Amino acid sequence: MTGTATRRALLERSRTIAVVGLSPKSWRESYGVSRAMQAAGWQIVPVNPDAGVAHILDEPVFATLTEAARHQPIDLVNVFRNPEDVPAVVHEAIAIGAKGVWLQLGITHPEAAATAEAAGLTVVQDACIAVEMRRSGARPPG
Repeated sequence: MTGTATRRALLERSRTIAVVGLSPKSWRESYGVSRAMQAAGWQIVPVNPDAGVAHILDEPVFATLTEAARHQPIDLVNVFRNPEDVPAVVHEAIAIGAKGVWLQLGITHPEAAATAEAAGLTVVQDACIAVEMRRSGARPPG
């Protein structure tokens, strides 16, 4: 598990955060966390092939990380998916050149984390990105 200083550094060098599994439903955790990150100044990129809407939080929704990365560089991938979905997300994060992968509270996948770390990505597991932002005082670059 990465320490607070590493988590803060990851947040502070990440301007654009793709949120895999971002729901258009305002009562879902993915929506609230993403809204908090957006309000703090991060650029949020919704990734959800099943969203059923064109925009979430006033941002265009993409079906895959690869598609999202064609439109803008992705610094960090925040994952709101079941653990069994994490390896595919990690492989895509590596392929698009993300700096890190953040698995939200309750989500871990040691093998996928090891794959990401071996490729040079910073990995956070089982932690809420919005809680860490508030706790550490992290702010987006620029």
